[in-house]
Amino acid sequence: MKTGNMILKTIICLLILAVFPAAFASSPRKVTLMSYNIRNGVGMDNVRDIDRTAAVIAAVAPDAVAVEEVDSVTGRSGGAYVLGLLAEKLGMHATYAPAIDFDGGRYGIGMLSRREPLTVKRLQLPGREEQRTILICEFEDYVYCATHLSLTEADRDASLKIILDAVKDAGKPVFLAGDFNSAPDEPFMLNFRQSFTVLSDITAATFPANNPVDIIDYITELKRPGVKGAKVLSAEVVDAPTQSDHRPIVVKLVLPAR
Repeated sequence: MKTGNMILKTIICLLILAVFPAAFASSPRKVTLMSYNIRNGVGMDNVRDIDRTAAVIAAVAPDAVAVEEVDSVTGRSGGAYVLGLLAEKLGMHATYAPAIDFDGGRYGIGMLSRREPLTVKRLQLPGREEQRTILICEFEDYVYCATHLSLTEADRDASLKIILDAVKDAGKPVFLAGDFNSAPDEPFMLNFRQSFTVLSDITAATFPANNPVDIIDYITELKRPGVKGAKVLSAEVVDAPTQSDHRPIVVKLVLPAR
């Protein structure tokens, strides 16, 4: 009799799973990603104010922020580790990727994140006017990469090859963000979009912040054959006309099912 009851319960459970599979699926994984070229905290008024930079980020409450143009212990920053200051003010984790030696310290890009990355990779990218880099941070559900690409198209093209090779084996969604120094209709971005989907709003300009006319900042997702990309819930250029020479960009996403 007990055996019969167990068999009946098993059959009922299988029927429920067949009819209502969504009820037992994992809940949608939502994430808010941001990218911000902060100009080392110097605004359009040429005032350096880390507090107001932090306030722009805090208002968005992102899970992770790709940060460009940030100093570490330079004379220009008064010996401050700027990314660390932002992290402290925001209650976030700072991951730095210096690109060049500058003014007694380092200058480069970084990542601010709610959670500490599981793994971190830093790779040099070409830049004939100055060395460039990419920061690859792996989190539980996704990989978020920050970069600030060269002003030279040939260097950007070479960088894309390096980036694709670096993330080709990732087993989870890969997002790449930053200041790409290229407009949406320029040859580099047209080629770039063969491999990446642009998730951020490319109808609104980001530079210069006080009167934007150029779109050069992006949040993108690597295209993976046979895998559906993230669903964009919203994408916006943040109204921040003074705090830097770029306006930050934000996307709210639902990550693809695992």
